[in-house]
Amino acid sequence: MAAAPPLTLADVREAAARLEGVAHRTPVLTSRTLNSLVGAEVFIKAENFQRVGAFKFRGAYNAVAQLPPEQLAKGVAAYSSGNHAQATALAARELGTRAVILMPEDAPRSKREATAGYGAEIVTYDRYTEDRTALGHALAEDRGLALIPPYDHPHVMAGQGTAALELLEETGPLDALVVPVGGGGLIAGSATAATALHPDIRIVGVEPEAGDDTRRSLAAGARVTIPVPRTIADGQALATPGELTFPVNQRLVDAIALVTDAEIVTAMRLAFERLKIVLEPSGATPLAALLAGRVDRLPRRIGVIASGGNIDADRFTALVGG
Repeated sequence: MAAAPPLTLADVREAAARLEGVAHRTPVLTSRTLNSLVGAEVFIKAENFQRVGAFKFRGAYNAVAQLPPEQLAKGVAAYSSGNHAQATALAARELGTRAVILMPEDAPRSKREATAGYGAEIVTYDRYTEDRTALGHALAEDRGLALIPPYDHPHVMAGQGTAALELLEETGPLDALVVPVGGGGLIAGSATAATALHPDIRIVGVEPEAGDDTRRSLAAGARVTIPVPRTIADGQALATPGELTFPVNQRLVDAIALVTDAEIVTAMRLAFERLKIVLEPSGATPLAALLAGRVDRLPRRIGVIASGGNIDADRFTALVGG
């Protein structure tokens, strides 16, 4: 993959202008109970209220909207376990083109149905034995589609960074920003915006304990590949950080916290009972890290990006109601 130009605050602001009136400006939630439990003032950017139920719409729309007209007419392709699949499908529909989405066979049923509901064609694969990146590139090339990757794209990263931009516009300066890490697009875009606006802010990523590829990679100083993790946080079940996202995160991320599946469930339950919101496991990992005391050097004012809420009622009940 060719090296991308450095991501800048200007890129994120341009994405914000492109998304204005298209993406939702999601609410920032606070809770005295949560503050007391954590021991800090916490501001939650509730991306579960974003279109398609997750932050992914920001990056997908920003990328698809910048395709030249001749390519837009041919259509787009993407590979995703669910949220980017839905986001690309909806972005394609909004911009008058078609989408073909490669999804793992074990993707949550609700995410597959929602992706199809936005008009996309779905092609499945086995995430544990097949390489989705290679399959995605082959699919796009075979059908003449523009491939919109879930994180390894400068326009996708810039779009995701608008979540942090909006959060900081509402809260003012924060001491730390805690963000879930999958392929690294959300934290790369968010860290770019946040550190440009407030150079002293501490950027903390959160991964499931079973899938700590970014933590290992940052420690090694190079991208590390691990076996595809088995975790309830399906949106973070990746084997290696992104090629374009990793250098950004290597430069801007201060620490990676790890959480167990049980800690994620505890955070989902608290979000439901106290904040009155539904979070999917991946969307709850930053909250889990704070509740479990996984963030060291705890500052006074903390921003959290709760990245999504796409989970069906049966699975939510099985996890939280047990």
